[in-house]
Amino acid sequence: MRTSAPEEFDDLRDALRALCAGFPAAYHRQHGADETYPEAFIQALTEAGWLGAMIPETYGGSGLGLTEASIVMEEINRAGGNAGHCHGQMYNMGTLLRHGSEEQKARYLPRIASGELRLQSMAVTEPTTGTDTTKLKTTAVRKGDRYVVNGQKVWISRVQHSDLMILLARTTPLSEVKRKSDGLSVFLVELDQAIGQGMEVKPIPNMVGHETNEIFFDELEIPAESLIGEEGKGFRYILDGLNAERTLIAAECIGDGYWFIDKAVSYAGERVVFGRPIGQNQGIQFPLAQAYTQVEAANLMRFEACRRYDAHRECGAQANMAKMLAADASWQAGNACLQTLGGFGFAQEYDVERKFRETRLYQVAPISTNLILSYLAEHVLGLPRSF
Repeated sequence: MRTSAPEEFDDLRDALRALCAGFPAAYHRQHGADETYPEAFIQALTEAGWLGAMIPETYGGSGLGLTEASIVMEEINRAGGNAGHCHGQMYNMGTLLRHGSEEQKARYLPRIASGELRLQSMAVTEPTTGTDTTKLKTTAVRKGDRYVVNGQKVWISRVQHSDLMILLARTTPLSEVKRKSDGLSVFLVELDQAIGQGMEVKPIPNMVGHETNEIFFDELEIPAESLIGEEGKGFRYILDGLNAERTLIAAECIGDGYWFIDKAVSYAGERVVFGRPIGQNQGIQFPLAQAYTQVEAANLMRFEACRRYDAHRECGAQANMAKMLAADASWQAGNACLQTLGGFGFAQEYDVERKFRETRLYQVAPISTNLILSYLAEHVLGLPRSF
């Protein structure tokens, strides 16, 4: 199937497809059914250097941009896998790369690039504040050469398969800052020094088998040098990670969309009913053609968001639009695919039901469609703030 993807990345795609081919659908299906982590697949990606793609060459990485990182995520999903098992390392990298000290980067980046360490988790969301990030209640209080952390986070993924975690906490009370986005700080937490020593992790079973958790902090002490950048400026720092996150999620949805369309087109060309392939019927053709059109449009917005991010330009609007367009497109493609396969689409051996559940997540996470629309209305169209 032809796509609007730039041809200059064909070699990158070929290499990724060769690697993914070693982990066929049955591999991902089994891990999905067992709700286990695909360790061998993630290790293969790490050893091939893909999860260190955005780390500069001086630190042992590939020195690539968000554009290439997004292609890695897209190809994993297009091959039938789930990039949600590893995408955290890509988007968390932006916060450390752009705002970490030279000492922090020298200490952590080479070991992340080599696979010795994984930076897979970001703890921002809380159960009582959700996406109202400036109202978060987790605090980090400076005491000498330590910060003491108290609070709770929710929907924090891949903690069990990460060595490092980005943490956003309030270091100055909301009542004492001029702007509500001030007084938030970012920390890089070494999990082996935190879990069981003031940090408790409780897994959350869920519909898509996505490894995610509640986290509780009770007088957790972390070194003062864990602070990334300047105290109180963390909200701005975390936005780099969030814009990258939305763009990478868009790429994953695009990969899902192509996977659904490829699956449906193949089945429709082979399935014969009433003496003719069902793909000859416009009732099958039109929903798939419409879904393809929407995936292609989302694909173009994804590359625009990547281009602006890699150029260090403002990309919040583009990242959010790419995520919304791609999530909607993959969901429509999933529905068209399921309708095309009929009853077989519900059978686990066809993988449609698994991918259908996985892509549904992105209508909700990491940000809902309504919040994206509110952001665009206010910050792009100049309409009054609605909340």
